[in-house]
Amino acid sequence: MAKLFEAFSSAESIQARASIRIDTVRDGQEMNFLLNGFLLYQKPDKLRLLGYHPLGMGLFDALYRNGEFFLLIPPQKKAYTGEISQFEDMMERSGPIEVSTEKDEGSEIPNRIRIVMVEKETRIEFRLKNISVNSNLPEDSFQWVVPEGVEVRPIAKLLKGKKPR
Repeated sequence: MAKLFEAFSSAESIQARASIRIDTVRDGQEMNFLLNGFLLYQKPDKLRLLGYHPLGMGLFDALYRNGEFFLLIPPQKKAYTGEISQFEDMMERSGPIEVSTEKDEGSEIPNRIRIVMVEKETRIEFRLKNISVNSNLPEDSFQWVVPEGVEVRPIAKLLKGKKPR
């Protein structure tokens, strides 16, 4: 998380549309996922990423706020909450993680972010567009509301479900 916050540190707030590409290998087979998204950031430590299927269905809502992590997965009717340190511990055990950014000439804000988990053979790329810097964000941008009928679980349940390869 620190590397992402560092990439956005020159702004008080950011709103952007995002194209999200996930390339991974599972059971020896390459898999690619293309999603649309929306990113919100507010200094010093609030970040929200909403991911949508290209046809518009909400796939996830990830929110980091003041050390806490929230993840809503509407298609599964599940939400996960917990301290970000639990998530970061799991990520450290998965091997080296490389985070790189690219910026347009003259811009302080990256328009491309790449996260590579070498041992997991996974690459996640965010391409940001329609970036709005230091604009007023809606008051509820970083509020966590659990929709009716959604089961809330500790993030440890999500992390335990991920078996090391």
